[in-house]
Amino acid sequence: MKTCGLFLITVILFGADINIAQSFYSDNPLVATYSIVARDPETGEMGVAVQSHWFSVGSIVSWGEAGVGVVATQSFVNPAFGPDGLELLKSGMTAEQVVDKLIAEDEGRDVRQLAIIDANGNVKSYTGKNCIPGAGNIVGENYSVQANLMLNDKVPGAMSKAFEESTGPLAERMMAALFAAEKVGGDIRGKQSAAILVVKGKSTGKVWEDRLIDLRVEDDPYPLDKLDRLLKIHRAYGHMNAGDLAVEHGDMELAMKEYSAAEKMFPDNEEMKYWHAVTLATNGDVEGSLALFKDVFKKNQNWKILTPRLVPIGLLKVNNEDLKKILSVGE
Repeated sequence: MKTCGLFLITVILFGADINIAQSFYSDNPLVATYSIVARDPETGEMGVAVQSHWFSVGSIVSWGEAGVGVVATQSFVNPAFGPDGLELLKSGMTAEQVVDKLIAEDEGRDVRQLAIIDANGNVKSYTGKNCIPGAGNIVGENYSVQANLMLNDKVPGAMSKAFEESTGPLAERMMAALFAAEKVGGDIRGKQSAAILVVKGKSTGKVWEDRLIDLRVEDDPYPLDKLDRLLKIHRAYGHMNAGDLAVEHGDMELAMKEYSAAEKMFPDNEEMKYWHAVTLATNGDVEGSLALFKDVFKKNQNWKILTPRLVPIGLLKVNNEDLKKILSVGE
């Protein structure tokens, strides 16, 4: 932000006390952005999705915990709203009660934006009266959208409409809201980073299972496009994992279906093809694996070097004859 802009906001907030203003800015970075917090009533999943002309927006705006809720804190960010908000939700307070409490106790409330949705679907958002014009928020059923320092005041409405009219998994619906925000103007300064976080509706006590999606684009000219691609890759690897699990249970028909779904999404991904081939060979279908191995080896000979190393440790279970057959397709 330019010095003149800082001065004007300083006067509004603190009069002539420049020292107080400088301290405020250092402790409360201006993350002008648009975001959505949302919950899927069918699955219970909760999520936050956000885009901003600010570096690593996901590390400061989006917070969430399975079985508890999700938080988006932005504008002149109070980062404590994230962890403190989740702790208050865990104490038994609703999203409405938490937002009211955090805002009431915050001296910088007039320049804050805050949105929270809890595991029961309660939702509330807030926009301070001194947020830069163009700021606003809309609360709907199981979601809230909020934006500040936008090119115009159309962003919240466009996000709300896109989310309500979209179908499919929660993450994809939130992405639709972000793209809608950008389409009508987005951040007046441009684009830089984006993030999406999705957690389970009920906690298993295992963080690595409860955090379903946690993707970030920290610094890029087209963060939404990159984030959308990462989400698609995430879904593809989900099919790969499901295929591996099907193989473990001896359901090769399901395994092939899952592997094919993953490879259809990213046909040029060597990693997916390679481990698909390894799994097929390990489960006795060496012939079926050869075409996949050949394609991978042709693109990158390092996969061929790697392959024999898998045999002694049991990741590739084939005899010497079959191993020679596999390696020969790369010649």
